Amino acid sequence: MDLDAVADELYALAPAVFTAARDERAKAARAAGDRELAEQIHRLRRPTLSAWASNLLVREQPDEVQRLVHLGEALRQAHQNLDGEQLRELSAQQHQVTFALAQQAGQLTARAGQPISDDTRQEVQDTLHAVLADPDAAQQWAKGRLTKPLSVPAGFPTLSRQPAPPATPPRTEPAGEVEDGKAASARHRKQQERLEQARGQAADAEQHLRDREADLAAAEDKLSRAEEEQEQAEQRVDDLSRQLKDAESDKQRAREAARTARDHTRAADRAAREARRRADDTAAHAHHLAEQMQHKS
Repeated sequence: MDLDAVADELYALAPAVFTAARDERAKAARAAGDRELAEQIHRLRRPTLSAWASNLLVREQPDEVQRLVHLGEALRQAHQNLDGEQLRELSAQQHQVTFALAQQAGQLTARAGQPISDDTRQEVQDTLHAVLADPDAAQQWAKGRLTKPLSVPAGFPTLSRQPAPPATPPRTEPAGEVEDGKAASARHRKQQERLEQARGQAADAEQHLRDREADLAAAEDKLSRAEEEQEQAEQRVDDLSRQLKDAESDKQRAREAARTARDHTRAADRAAREARRRADDTAAHAHHLAEQMQHKS
């Protein structure tokens, strides 16, 4: 197990399952005794939806990666040379390419079971535009490990979010249609108001979703840190338990050794007393014989 292999695996996953999978890989690395790798894995950040969609695009469409990188090189060169004609041609091409790729990213996420909103798809397109503008961003994107959308550097021409509708010349209505036209115009205004209101509500809902996702990411980070501290504490407990078990074994061995030594000491003491008694008896007998010999002489 190495960091690159784990990162490639994790950043291919949907954000909803990223954190649990990351913590599992970190735990496995720690169990294998590689605490440095476990910490490196734990520091990998959960990607946003648009970052994951961009990563998925890199993995599923490798040929498009090179195409976009080459287009970016040409765009930056034209921008540097102030080649207006080439810039106009390449700018039109970049809009077509980034829009098409963002749509493909949306299709890929949908097939993966996680459809994305129009705003998220726009973030993917903004990331692709940043890839065209910045070689560092292109290199970062090509790894397929983004954690958040990329931004276009200042001074580079940006894409508008939606092309402006073509202008239509005013139409002169026949006199008999003026009243109907006014009614239709009023209905159209109401429809536009309702549409704008719906768009506003959708934007608010999207912002609310982003805020909740940010809260979720923060909560998941806190949970990950807490779980890591718990694992470290459990590891310390395991180490201390093992040390205690070893100490208990040492204590038992020392107790048995002391018991054996006491038994040997008692046996040696009995043997010494017996030897002393025999020595005293022998000495007394020798003394008695000596006295007998003196009396006879």
